[in-house]
Amino acid sequence: MWQYIKRYAHFAIIAALFMGGEVLMDLIQPGLMRRIVDDGVLGLNNNGVGNLELVWRLGTQMIGMVLIGCCFGSLNNVFVNMASQNMGNDLRKDTFRKIMTFSFPQIESFGAGSLITRITNDVTQVERLIAQFVRGMVRTVLMTIGSLYFMYTLSPDFAFIVLCALPFIIGTMAFCLRKVNPLFALQQEKLDIVNDVLQEDISAIRIIKACVRETYEKLRFGKANGDLIKTQLKVLLTLAFMGPVVNMLMNLTIAAILWYGARDVLEGTASPGSIMAAITYTTQLLMGIMMLMMLFQNISRGFISWKRLAAVLHLEPEIKDGTYYENADGNISAINFE
Repeated sequence: MWQYIKRYAHFAIIAALFMGGEVLMDLIQPGLMRRIVDDGVLGLNNNGVGNLELVWRLGTQMIGMVLIGCCFGSLNNVFVNMASQNMGNDLRKDTFRKIMTFSFPQIESFGAGSLITRITNDVTQVERLIAQFVRGMVRTVLMTIGSLYFMYTLSPDFAFIVLCALPFIIGTMAFCLRKVNPLFALQQEKLDIVNDVLQEDISAIRIIKACVRETYEKLRFGKANGDLIKTQLKVLLTLAFMGPVVNMLMNLTIAAILWYGARDVLEGTASPGSIMAAITYTTQLLMGIMMLMMLFQNISRGFISWKRLAAVLHLEPEIKDGTYYENADGNISAINFE
C-alpha cells in the first residue's frame, strides 16, 4: 500500500497540519470559557464584580476561533479527499490492468463477482481507510494529548480520573473489534457470492427464461442475499454492545469529575469555570475516542479490503508475452542450408 500512499503523501501531510490547527482552536476555547465564567461573570478576581467588557472581548475571540477552526477543517477535508481519491484512482486502474493479464483459470479462481467487488467496493473501503486515518486518527491523538495536558493544568485530579477511565474504554473497544474483525472478511466473501449470482443471472437471462428457471434463480439469489444479511447483522449486533458501554463509562467519568470538582469548589481550591472547562475537555476527549471507535471499524474493513486487492495485484499472470527483439533481421544462425 505504501507505494500508492507515498505518491500523495504531501496532500496527507498538509491535511494533518490543518487538522492540527482545527484541534488547537477547539482546545483553546474551554480556557476562554473558564475566564468568561470566573472573571467576566462571577468576578472571582475582582471582589465578586463582573466584567461585561471582558465577556464581550473573550466571546468575540471564541467566535473568531470557531470560524478559523471551520476554515482549517474545510481545508483538511479538501486535502484528505485529494489524497484518498487519487490513491483510489491509481489502485483501481492498476487492479483493472492486472485483471486484464489473467488467464481464464485465474479469473475463475477468483470469480467474476469477486473481481467486481474488489475493483469497486474494496477500493472504496481503502479510500475510506486513508481518509479516515488522516482525518480521524490525527484528530483523536492530538485531542487526547491536548485535553489531558490542559486538564492537568486545571487540576491533576481531573486528568487522573480520565486516565483511570481510558483503559476500560479502550479495553471495551478492543474486545468488540476483536470479535467483529473476522466477520468483516466473511462479509466481503458473502458480498462476492451475491455479485457472482447476480452477474451470472444477468449474463444468462435469456437462457434462464427459455428454460423457465426464474424460480430457482430467485431462490438461489435469496439464499446468497440472506447469508449476507445474517453476517451484517452479526457485525452490527456486536458493535451495538460497544456504544452503550462506552457511553456509560463516559458518563461515569463526567460524574466523577463533577463530584471531585464540587468538593474542590467548596474547599476553595477550584473555580466553577475550571469545572466547566474540565467537563468540556473530558467530553471532547471521550467523544474523540468514540469517533476512534467508529474509525477502527472502517480501518479493519479497509485493511481486509487491501489484502483482497493485494491478492490480485501480486498474482503473476500464467500467460506472459514472449521476448521482443527490436533489431531482428530474420537470420537463423542455428540452421544452415547448403
